[in-house]
Amino acid sequence: MTNFRNVFKCLVAIPFTFGLINAVWAQEVVKIGYTGPLSGGGALYGKNVASGVELAINEINLKNPEVAGKKVKFELVALDDKYSPAEAAINARRLVQQDKAAVIFIPHTGGVYALQAFNERENFMIMGYTSVPQITEVGNKLTVRPVPSFNVFVGPFANHQFKKYGKSVGLLPGDHEYAKLWTEAFTAKWEKLPGATITSRNPMSYNKSADFYSGVSKVLATKPNLLFVGGPSEPTALVIKQSRELGFKGGFILMEQCKLDEMAIVLGGYSALEGSMGVLPIKMDDRIGAKAFSTKYLKAYGPDRPPTQESSYNYTFMHAVALAMQLSGSTTDALAIRAKMNEAVSKIPKDLNSGSFTAVDQAGNSDSEVFIGLVENGVINKLTVAEANK
Repeated sequence: MTNFRNVFKCLVAIPFTFGLINAVWAQEVVKIGYTGPLSGGGALYGKNVASGVELAINEINLKNPEVAGKKVKFELVALDDKYSPAEAAINARRLVQQDKAAVIFIPHTGGVYALQAFNERENFMIMGYTSVPQITEVGNKLTVRPVPSFNVFVGPFANHQFKKYGKSVGLLPGDHEYAKLWTEAFTAKWEKLPGATITSRNPMSYNKSADFYSGVSKVLATKPNLLFVGGPSEPTALVIKQSRELGFKGGFILMEQCKLDEMAIVLGGYSALEGSMGVLPIKMDDRIGAKAFSTKYLKAYGPDRPPTQESSYNYTFMHAVALAMQLSGSTTDALAIRAKMNEAVSKIPKDLNSGSFTAVDQAGNSDSEVFIGLVENGVINKLTVAEANK
């Protein structure tokens, strides 16, 4: 009798089990691609971008999303390209051919350029996290830049620090494509200021080195009032640390790729960053979306991984991608998805919109108000672009 009952229970359970299997099979898995640095000097930066996308995907999946009446589950496929454009291109082809990714997030300029050589032909949309304005000026119909152009920072950074710290600057930027273009824009602005001088130009490989003493010493020998630096946060912090150890007392102009709060972790506080001007840490942004994101990110990744602009903006744009897929009725047609990105961004709820984005134009530029952080007396002060420009 006992054996009969057990057999009966198994027979009753079989249809239910098949129902579960069919439900799983009915759910389409949508792969979202990522290629970026997950090792080397830019690893933390790359992981921040991937983590923002991942956090959004986890939230979206909890809502059991549907596209064109079919249940879907999003999945991030993240590949390490070590900040190499060539590796990024290889990864992108793999993501498209093997994983059928219609959208690929990538956080470096050289990689975006490499992908733009074939993304329209192979029908995938580039979510190019780089503030370099040129990536949306080439006419690529499947590129979106989920961050404002660095041009919004160049003038305020140069004007404020010129008035505050003096007329001479030494250039110590990274040698990657983003840093080269940022340096060109800054140099053009700086040289127009009355009496401004550039004492030295010494780009360095922020992504491959941890010892910058030689390059820093060379620039400090020219006695600048300011240093212009920038790359991923961790190596940039080492450049600042070594410049202070070599006796530099002046201020810093920071490309927005490096984050004040991340560098403070490396430097043991804000003392070494005195006089630095960069992007305001997102934890100091009191807008609804920024505050909500900071809370969720810290809960997910802990206090040793502070929320950053790149993690928050890519979080918001992953939500926008999912909404654009729903609005277009497709998870595979990149052109259709791209056509709905502006509408999607405009419809993102405030608590999911970390940068208060309002639009994506036809060229792929995103619109958002930005804030500036200035370290004075060991603390970060928040400035608007207009305030910094005074």
